[in-house]
Order: sequence, then structure tokens, then C-alpha cells
Amino acid sequence: MTDERNPIVILLADDDKDDQLLTKDALDESRVANQLIIVDDGVELMEYLRGEGKYAEQDNPWPGLILLDLNMPRKDGREALAEIKADPVLRRIPVVILTTSKVEEDMLNGYELGAASYLTKPVTFDGLVKLMKAVGTYWVEFVELPRGSNNSVK
Repeated sequence: MTDERNPIVILLADDDKDDQLLTKDALDESRVANQLIIVDDGVELMEYLRGEGKYAEQDNPWPGLILLDLNMPRKDGREALAEIKADPVLRRIPVVILTTSKVEEDMLNGYELGAASYLTKPVTFDGLVKLMKAVGTYWVEFVELPRGSNNSVK
């Protein structure tokens, strides 16, 4: 599903190494041909977005989409989402919550904080491939993102 006209950087924030690998493999399997960058928690996500910490001396591509897990150490996805949406520059990045939580309160809170979508991780790899294909089709082929979405975060 390569779309040369609208390639985006997908930034995945998830602390589970198995879920990181499964998501990467599912994106590859679904032929979503975009750059995937992975961070381990909300603190690292915010450092990446602000070009701080270990990301201070790098040229970090601006994400066109953030896939955000809710349950992470140090700073969870709820806190990171609130911080992103409170920032006048970062709030334009679409954030899709991708989590195992099926708690109604988490879903309502995610949307209230400004999430573009709330997706529950499927329990099977095939289900994850189908979900990533749908995410890729929607966000890569159909959604129009501002041209600035391909800039560096610094």
C-alpha cells in the first residue's frame, strides 16, 4: 500500500517490546510503507516531540501520526495525550490510542483529551494486521495532513 504522494512518519509509544514488534510486523505485513519510530513511554514520547534528552542532537522527523498506548510507566498515555493536546504546536499531530484497555472511561477520557481515534488491540496477529491495514489505508491514503507534518521536530 505504498502512497508516494503522502508518506508519513508513524510514531509508536508503547512500553511492551512484544507489542512494539507485533505492531511493526503487522504494519510491514499490511504493506503500510511508512517510517515507524518507536518510543518506550510517555516521557520518551515527549522528549522525541520536543527534541530533548537523547533526541536533542538528532534530526527527528515530524510524525504524521502517533499510535499511543495508555498503560506505560513513568508517564502514561493519558498524561502524554493531555500534554500533546495542550501544546499549540504538537496538538495538530493526530493521536490514535492503540491499547488493550476496553474500559469505557478510558475511551471517553481519550476522546475528551483530543484523541482522533480509540482502537483496542486485537488478541491475534491476523487481527492486528487487519487493523494496521485499516489504519494505514485511512491515515496514509485518505486523510489530508498539513504539509508541515514532514518537518523535523526541531
